[in-house]
Amino acid sequence: MVQIDVLPDDVLLGIFDFYMMVMDPSIEFKRETEAWQTLVHVCRRWRYLVFGSPRLLDLQLYCTPQTPARDTLDVWPALPLLIKGRLAVTNTTDNVIAALGQSNRVCQVNLSLDDCQLKEVLAPMHVSFPELENLQLWINDETPTIKVIPDSFLGGSAPHLRFLTFNSISFPGLPKLLLSATHLVKLTLYGIPHSGYFSPEAIIASLSVLSSLEILHLQFRSPQSRPDWGSRRPPPSKRSVLPALRRFYFNGVTEYLEELVSRIDTPQLGHGNITFFNQIDFDCPRLAQFINCTPALRGRDEAHVQFYDSSALVILRNRTPQFDYNDFWINISCKEQDWQVSSIEQVCNSLPPLSWVEDLYIEPQYPELVWKDDAIENALWLELLRPFITVKNLYLSKQFAPGIAAAL
Repeated sequence: MVQIDVLPDDVLLGIFDFYMMVMDPSIEFKRETEAWQTLVHVCRRWRYLVFGSPRLLDLQLYCTPQTPARDTLDVWPALPLLIKGRLAVTNTTDNVIAALGQSNRVCQVNLSLDDCQLKEVLAPMHVSFPELENLQLWINDETPTIKVIPDSFLGGSAPHLRFLTFNSISFPGLPKLLLSATHLVKLTLYGIPHSGYFSPEAIIASLSVLSSLEILHLQFRSPQSRPDWGSRRPPPSKRSVLPALRRFYFNGVTEYLEELVSRIDTPQLGHGNITFFNQIDFDCPRLAQFINCTPALRGRDEAHVQFYDSSALVILRNRTPQFDYNDFWINISCKEQDWQVSSIEQVCNSLPPLSWVEDLYIEPQYPELVWKDDAIENALWLELLRPFITVKNLYLSKQFAPGIAAAL
């Protein structure tokens, strides 16, 4: 039997690397991240090898709101810090603030907190975080008091940031910060309050420098967040190109989306999920032009028109997917059944000619739906069907069949 001590250093490091990769995924993430701590306690040689290869073994320290950061961080070498967790109502911000004080080491911040705690957490974050790659701040309150992040956040620069998520946070200075985040891969902004509104022109000016951006979420909280029609300008002659964008999610008003898509080209976009607030007019000519100019969005040969208890949507997809995310969704938040059909009809008729769709499904997605069968509804069905001029296969639920048959 040969003892493990006879193995050379490079072989031991390969074993350590394998050990770190195959840790049981069912264990908590903190224990998985800090699995290397078991190795350094075996013997002096192993400790020397582990600490001598921090990049190979991806050595990190994991700080939660319960980690006594002031007492434990100095025990270990100056390794990258992950700060993650949900802050309790009391007595948990001190540990997080202590960890954030190591700004030159922090590579990830993912915190869920109440809005009353945000000011405390932001206090140590007005300096540069040169190693920060992943930042996620989530406000838990359903109706939070609006908190505004000042322009001095992160020292106004985030050169290594790759993932950024804000939830229910007002940050008017975001477009300026994005100009420095040239390596950003994913930008997620949920529940953007009206106090944090930024114009389509401002956000596009920032996104245009993000050549690595693959995923974009923009979700406004209120239909108040819309462009000023009085100062509306014609679309620019030259669009900003987002060369890597593959997935786009939007929740807001049609006017904002129209201004946004008239200013960008997304040659790689394969998946979109658009949700409009309930409104009167759903005319979307610029969205239609955007779809026509996006190679992967043209030629969807399957369409699903679906009705839920509080929304209606149309999904365009390929029967033979070319991408992991293949669908293009357009949702409308609306409860009234008549208005659901009318809204979807407007959307479908404002899209580019749907002459490529061969399979059309019209489906209710909740069992309580009872559709009225009268002349008004039947006329709405006819208008809804008009854009689908090349459909070969029409699939109907039994609830909708009588009205659609009468319309045809």
